[in-house]
Amino acid sequence: MINACENEAELCGVISHELAHLQLGHVMKKMVKEIGLATIISMTAGNGGAQVVLESLKHLTSTAYDRSLETEADIKAVDYMVEAKIDPEQFANFLYGIGGDDSDISKFTEWINTHPNSQARAEEIITYSLTKTDMEFESILSDESWVELQLGSGY
Repeated sequence: MINACENEAELCGVISHELAHLQLGHVMKKMVKEIGLATIISMTAGNGGAQVVLESLKHLTSTAYDRSLETEADIKAVDYMVEAKIDPEQFANFLYGIGGDDSDISKFTEWINTHPNSQARAEEIITYSLTKTDMEFESILSDESWVELQLGSGY
């Protein structure tokens, strides 16, 4: 993912988005929706067996969160970024960048392929960001540190 980002703020947006999924309980919501409460109870009670667990995990990792959960995670990511004084517009820029069919970024990760329309998500992030108070944003890393991070990841 480091290689797919232009700067550390874009990477912070992606990480914030994924952390938001965890904090907002989207994994459990997705499990209940995708594999059903009965299967979850069976797995936790020990009646489901290892095969049910493996099949359930395979299914969960191969499907995306629904649009409402993606939007909720995007908004929470913006909140995290604003609180950390990181410009959320950079997260939107990342999404704009992966929105095109010919994007080189798409070859870096399946994450892109499992999420809904990137352009619309970027526009929602920009709109929501505008509701935040005027803030001055700060860089987390120097340009040199960002390059070192990219080089260390094989960029």
